[in-house]
Amino acid sequence: MSDLAKTPEATEAETAAEAAGAAAGAPAPAVDPRLLVREEGFKGYWAEFTRRVRGGELGSLPVLVGLIVIAVVFQFQNENFLSASSIANIAVYSSGLGIMAVGIVFVLLLGEIDLSVGSVAGVGAATWAVLNVNHGWPDWAAVLVAVAGGLVLGALHGFFFAKIGVPAFVVTLAGFLGWSGLQEWMMGGEGSINTPSGSIVENLTNYFFEDKAAGYGLALVAVLAYAASLLLDGRRRRAAALPARPTSEVLLRTGLVAVLCFAVAYVLNEPSGARGLPLALVLFLAVLVVADFVARRTAFGRQVFAVGGNPEAARRAGISVDRVRITVFALSGMLGAFGGLFIASLSGGATKSVGGGNTLMLVIAAAVIGGTSLFGGRGKVWSALLGMIVIQSIQQGLNMIGMANAIQYMITGAVLLAAVVIDSVSRRTQKTAGRA
Repeated sequence: MSDLAKTPEATEAETAAEAAGAAAGAPAPAVDPRLLVREEGFKGYWAEFTRRVRGGELGSLPVLVGLIVIAVVFQFQNENFLSASSIANIAVYSSGLGIMAVGIVFVLLLGEIDLSVGSVAGVGAATWAVLNVNHGWPDWAAVLVAVAGGLVLGALHGFFFAKIGVPAFVVTLAGFLGWSGLQEWMMGGEGSINTPSGSIVENLTNYFFEDKAAGYGLALVAVLAYAASLLLDGRRRRAAALPARPTSEVLLRTGLVAVLCFAVAYVLNEPSGARGLPLALVLFLAVLVVADFVARRTAFGRQVFAVGGNPEAARRAGISVDRVRITVFALSGMLGAFGGLFIASLSGGATKSVGGGNTLMLVIAAAVIGGTSLFGGRGKVWSALLGMIVIQSIQQGLNMIGMANAIQYMITGAVLLAAVVIDSVSRRTQKTAGRA
């Protein structure tokens, strides 16, 4: 296990074990004894779970509990909340903002903030519309230029932050104002440009795979990929003489994922109300899978966590902190522009208001509510999915019972505050337990 991949508690336990072994004249054990809980079965897992909860390591537990509560409350208020059409709406409306939230997750892992993501989304939508509709560029070329433009804008933010030393809050606030002006200037006096029928951008949120094989096929691929990742992880751990998940656990985890995936596929394929598997959901999941692989399985991902946890320590370990920061902000800008195309697709075209309003609030709230820490160094890419589902489920449920937008904002704000409070209390608990 590399130094960057070790948790603080694992490192401390290994050090203590080595010292004890040296004092006794015996060779030091190569494995943290607490990693052997898998061999104790259910009792070991329960002991590890309670230890983590007492130590403030709550993970995604509060979000999952919140989702269950939201589903039960709104289903009780309106029996159509968990219907096929309602689930499809939540999936489609979560996709664009969720993709933007993935970029914000990486920024938050650095312990920073990006306030420009909404205006970058607006510039991305405006760039595509002007090139494709006004200047006759091929649809795919206009999309690529729009996404690449977001990457450049994000890298510019990262350059001023990493190389010049301007605080990220100030840089991205300036970007928020400046790129909003650029968006209005690009749109000109028209104010809005309608999405051409049959274009790539229109299909982002309006295309559904109506063949049932598509939904069930994607569910099968997801289950097989998850099972393969567990098996490969176990193989690597056994090759390194580390404890690995027993076959029974692999089967249990795979079975739970299979039930969830095929249940969603079944609901989306219901003939009443749903149109099949949304393309938007497929693209959102693809972004999540790639981003999760980068964050957990690459050297760059480990460097992001290291820089977010302690920039000076990361620098002394030989990590190019400036390069990591610039790359992360470039990634945020690219995903922001891509998400802006989804917003334009939902609104029927590019307008001066794309990326405005509560877009920034929802994107940052999704990352935080999903479990990514505002203090840096802790979180998962899948936080974007969980947090956005929470937000969109609340909005969908309140819309179905006829609640005003003002109430929706207040409830979303309260959920965001609760997430930050949980994060703060969790960090304080970890410090008290000596795990922070």
